[in-house]
Amino acid sequence: MRFLNDVRPAYDLTYSDVFMVPVRSSVGSRLEVDLRTADGVGTTIPVVVANMTAIAGRRMAETVARRGGIAIIPQDIPAQVVGDVVRWVKDRHPVYDTAITLPPSATIGEALSLITKRAHGAVVVVEGERVVGILTEHDAAGHDRFSQLREVMTPDPLCVDAGADLPKVFELLSDARLPAAPVVDAGQLVGIMTRTSALRSALYTPALDLDRRLRVGAAVGINGDVRGKAEALLERGIDVLVVDTAHGHQDKMLDALRAVRTVAGQTPVVAGNVVSADGTRELIEAGADIVKVGVGPGAMCTTRMMTGVGRPQFSAVLECAAAAREAGRHIWADGGIRYPRDVALALAAGAASVMVGSWFAGTYESAGDMYSDGSGRLYKESFGMASARAVRSRTRDASGFDRARSALFEEGISSSRMFLDPDRPGVEDLLDQIVTGLRSSCTYAGAASLEEFHQRAVVGLQSSAGYDEGRPLPTNW
Repeated sequence: MRFLNDVRPAYDLTYSDVFMVPVRSSVGSRLEVDLRTADGVGTTIPVVVANMTAIAGRRMAETVARRGGIAIIPQDIPAQVVGDVVRWVKDRHPVYDTAITLPPSATIGEALSLITKRAHGAVVVVEGERVVGILTEHDAAGHDRFSQLREVMTPDPLCVDAGADLPKVFELLSDARLPAAPVVDAGQLVGIMTRTSALRSALYTPALDLDRRLRVGAAVGINGDVRGKAEALLERGIDVLVVDTAHGHQDKMLDALRAVRTVAGQTPVVAGNVVSADGTRELIEAGADIVKVGVGPGAMCTTRMMTGVGRPQFSAVLECAAAAREAGRHIWADGGIRYPRDVALALAAGAASVMVGSWFAGTYESAGDMYSDGSGRLYKESFGMASARAVRSRTRDASGFDRARSALFEEGISSSRMFLDPDRPGVEDLLDQIVTGLRSSCTYAGAASLEEFHQRAVVGLQSSAGYDEGRPLPTNW
């Protein structure tokens, strides 16, 4: 990446401070762009779901991996629970979404309480493994919540055979005017597919391990028996291990990272967070394959306002990526992502992948519970991982006094409403936005891969008025 007219400012920059300049391109189509990452994690799009308790759960991990990214299960989750999540994710089908299933005797109320767990908006009614019906919210409208599903479901629904040609599946559902159909193999339910998921399955490549199972990662902190915790996670089959703390450039992190490196073997190790070249180099020397970059840019983070500590994210990524590249390693840009443009700019600056947290909180697949604000708007609660709420969770085994004392040191929002966008309520909708924007960015830069994108990107500086000029207007002026 280079700056337009070689003008590099003496001050640090956020994503909003910069723009990319189009250059001559021989890339004829966005579909020609290869978005596979070079960091060794095995993702086919450069998106990582941040290890936040309200966001990265098993549904999120499954869905994102099916589209080529990876989710990191938070460090607050006990190892045995992480093991259950890993087994569950790796048992999911790499193409078909997991169906919500209920027996015919279940009630509409039960179905409606589960239907918002997934974006496909349907419940498959089964007897054993045999599909006997399907129910959507539209089918349930106007019926008593205590009515049984056998009374309102669509019986003997159209089913799709596993392995069917994806364009044919799309045409079949379109011709039948059906939003979704169960997928069966020799009469056994294996998943569910919508018209949109048929399209996505033809455009995305899943992030799969060597056994052709979906990939998933997990995080560990720097306190206590870090080596033992890391071993427990590795034994449970995680594909990437993140050693995580808010201030990554400290002795305790370096000691923890060295301990983890002795047991990690070939599993990629990520460590952070830092915002300087020195911090990046020291984490790499201690054993990190990937360094996590970002202090204070996250939507749930109050670190900069509480402490004055942090660094504008674009400059932090640019400097840390250059230091990692010199050592033959990589970085992840963690935090500050509000729009698809920010993802593109982070990758142009040299990040191998971008971590997304709060933006994904308001989706069907995030780990939080669904609420309504009373007017019908759905939302989920999110919170920062250094907030009093998160600290209480991490210190649940400590004494009441120690827990109360720890909760005083809060650097994050403990409760924030993240409303679902009615037009984009699922995480796959947001991935579509990110990937579409990124592919277009690459074509503007004349890049057919992410490495070429970083090499060819030309970035200029802009005022706040320049940034506002690029924002679309929902109404006239």
